[in-house]
Amino acid sequence: MEDRELVRVGKEVDLPLTGALPFGVVDRGTNLLQIRPSSGCNLSCPFCSVDEGPQGDKAARYEVSLDYMVEYAGAVASRKDSDEIEMHIDGCGEPLLYPKIVELVDRFSRLEDVEVISIQTNGMLLDEEMVLKLEKAGLDRINLTINSLDEGTAKFMAGTDSYDLDKVLTNAETIASSNIDLLVAPVWIDGLNDEGIEDIIQYAKDLGAGEKWPPLGIQKYREHRNGRKVEGYSEIPWKKFHERLESLEEKYNVKLKLSPKDFGIEDADFSLEKVFRRGQKVKAEVLAQGWNPGQKLAVADHRTITILNGNKVSIGERATVKMLRSKHNLYLGKVV
Repeated sequence: MEDRELVRVGKEVDLPLTGALPFGVVDRGTNLLQIRPSSGCNLSCPFCSVDEGPQGDKAARYEVSLDYMVEYAGAVASRKDSDEIEMHIDGCGEPLLYPKIVELVDRFSRLEDVEVISIQTNGMLLDEEMVLKLEKAGLDRINLTINSLDEGTAKFMAGTDSYDLDKVLTNAETIASSNIDLLVAPVWIDGLNDEGIEDIIQYAKDLGAGEKWPPLGIQKYREHRNGRKVEGYSEIPWKKFHERLESLEEKYNVKLKLSPKDFGIEDADFSLEKVFRRGQKVKAEVLAQGWNPGQKLAVADHRTITILNGNKVSIGERATVKMLRSKHNLYLGKVV
């Protein structure tokens, strides 16, 4: 990550927090908002859907100023018809790399409409002091990725020998003994960590995870077009995955097939307006390096647009961009 350009959003570059995948606010029309204050990761998991981490081929990383992040996310939350908003701090990578993560949680906890604050993390940047700081700041739940209790498999699935399983397990115990709810979230890769998944289920139960929410959130390995693929292993069909979860639910007497309702997630009126449609041409101002090599970020109508053929334009130019994707207010386009 050291070789990447650092784009300080809201401090040095005025990019809207809607439109780009690696940073900002993702609103899918429910009472949960995905909050992405930064990009980048300390691991290089071989199944990473966005090819992040030290072994990834990214051209830039992004860091949103604290005030801008809170103001923008708070404004979106306040316009929804719900007083039980969840701010889920995730990201295309490891959100604890954000240098003001404790302050961000604290500021969110002071917002009137916010009921739940949660974070997704691989746990490597946690320690007892950080857990206590996050607890005091008002964090409600940590979704902690633990893919295997076997050290060799865990290191392989983290994509680095520096992964410290003992440290992560110690952090899990610290979380479980705090007022922060613990959800253990392994990725299940068929043929790789099958037996390990059962070990993790028993581990989470013994640890007392999930006092308020489910103790486990087992994720299916998925092959994404722009992500990394685990050599020698394939994605299994959803039906087969769900059948396996049902079998393990019965064996261990624990809920594993989860739905949004298990987390209190429901449709909420108002979501950020989708201002561009696919195929539309717009005039946009090019402002920053894109996440991937050859891309640029541009702005039009208070939205950030990723220009896929960004090598055709320079920062500071105005360009005509044709929209290729507009789902969930995430915009991809090309210069025409």
